[in-house]
Amino acid sequence: MKKISQDDIKKVLSEVMHPEINYNLVDLGMINDVVIEGNKVSLTLKLPLLEVPIRDYLIQIIKEALISLQENLEVEVKLDQMSQQERDKFMKKAKEGWKL
Repeated sequence: MKKISQDDIKKVLSEVMHPEINYNLVDLGMINDVVIEGNKVSLTLKLPLLEVPIRDYLIQIIKEALISLQENLEVEVKLDQMSQQERDKFMKKAKEGWKL
């Protein structure tokens, strides 16, 4: 079994598109603190607000994308709220790429 690298994780997550914005989660600054320990990957999903309605969907698509790398991979997604500066950058990109 091939050992998963940070590059593998970043490549897969850079293909996970936000459902409402024409950008991926990495480019939107939503993925942080990726840690790989054996067959476990943990990361932090940074949200503009913790109670966004699509939160559970975002967690699901992140997990599905990562499990596509390795079937028995354990994925832990922690949640955090963006700082005001991060939220400002996110909103700028969101306005540029908003799907109608």
